[in-house]
Amino acid sequence: MTNCLSSRGGTVAETGTTLDDYTDRYAQRIIGMTASEIRALFAVANRPEVVSLAGGMPYISALPLDAVGEVIGELVAKQGASALQYGLGQGMPELREQICALMADVGIDASVGASPDDVVVTIGGQQALDLIARLFLDPGDVVLAEGPTYVGALGVFQAAQAQVVHVPMDHDGLIPAALEVAIEEQRRLGRRVKFLYTIPTYQNPAGVTLSEERREQVLDICERAGLLVIEDDPYGRLGFEGEAPRPLRARRRDGVFYLSTFSKTFAPGLRVGWILAPHAVRDKLVIATEANILCPSNFAQSVVSTYLSTMPWRQQLKTYQQIYAERRDTLLTALSDLMPEGTTWTHPAGGLFVWATLPAGLNSKAMVPRAIAARVAYVPGTGFYADGTGQQHLRLNFSFPPPERIREGVRRLAGVVEQELATRAVFGDTGPLDAVTELPRPGAHAPGPDLA
Repeated sequence: MTNCLSSRGGTVAETGTTLDDYTDRYAQRIIGMTASEIRALFAVANRPEVVSLAGGMPYISALPLDAVGEVIGELVAKQGASALQYGLGQGMPELREQICALMADVGIDASVGASPDDVVVTIGGQQALDLIARLFLDPGDVVLAEGPTYVGALGVFQAAQAQVVHVPMDHDGLIPAALEVAIEEQRRLGRRVKFLYTIPTYQNPAGVTLSEERREQVLDICERAGLLVIEDDPYGRLGFEGEAPRPLRARRRDGVFYLSTFSKTFAPGLRVGWILAPHAVRDKLVIATEANILCPSNFAQSVVSTYLSTMPWRQQLKTYQQIYAERRDTLLTALSDLMPEGTTWTHPAGGLFVWATLPAGLNSKAMVPRAIAARVAYVPGTGFYADGTGQQHLRLNFSFPPPERIREGVRRLAGVVEQELATRAVFGDTGPLDAVTELPRPGAHAPGPDLA
């Protein structure tokens, strides 16, 4: 039997190399690229016997799919020659005008410089982040981001060879004083901080919302420090408890990039999002888009544009809000009823996620195999920190599973946590954890100090 050889002619054990023949040919930027912990879970989380609280998928079945199908069929029949053709790198003018009308609903209007000329359509919010990184990040630059933050953003910034420095949050969102400390510390170390990346409304993964007072404070701090602000707002229209605070971009004309998407409010499979950028940057974004993808899908844009102009999308948003509010309440009630003492969680007023903190000493990443064996899936908190901390935390999604599955999933998860606690009681501490970073909520068991 022959040994398995590496690209350099020795066995894996002898050389310490991998079986990848191209290891020494990759660009340096590949070193920082790692697989998403969420994507890695999908293969098992999507099995029918597993209750998945892991993904962030909207409940597409709530759409009138027959009516949407008719609209798409009519679009192809009447406008197929243009809808199926190449388009503009900046995106369809009609859709950019509709996007501006949408943003005006939340205060991002002409009074703060919003214009269809400064909107660039993207392939979902993810490409928007990638374009920002291409334009502004050099290797070694620092990005400030909430801790925890969106895993997809971490992947983009790491691929750009930037360093992500987390700024603590509590239940009112990012802490302004901590932001000032982070800026001062990075500059003291001689590092170049390029921008603050923030999801201020119904944050992913924590579910918290930056308070009205703090929005002004954060903007003032960034303005004084000369920092750009990248505002990611995929969830702002999915609130269940009154109106969300106005976006940051509705408050400042300069230095704030506004990113959003139709993935959460219409259909993620179409992959249509946008950036509202300062006018001086617009042309560079379009050039980067054309170099990257040539142009966003004309067909997908046409479907979104037709949906907005012919269907009751505002009523559809209300439907989503009602469904998600019910499922959020089901999750919170199940957590309160079933989870062991010492578990805490956030209480989101919108969005798709609850952020939970396990009892002291437990490790959510180490628990994943046992959770899958118990037929329940979640995302461990480590995926939402650039430095791999967050072991005591996990993200739970409530938008996709029906209420009865949510409660069953929490029942299974509670059983796993109880087993872990019993094992710890017998065998003691199983290893060090990072510092506890709780986001407590009144009503949760054994509330601890705010994340600070």
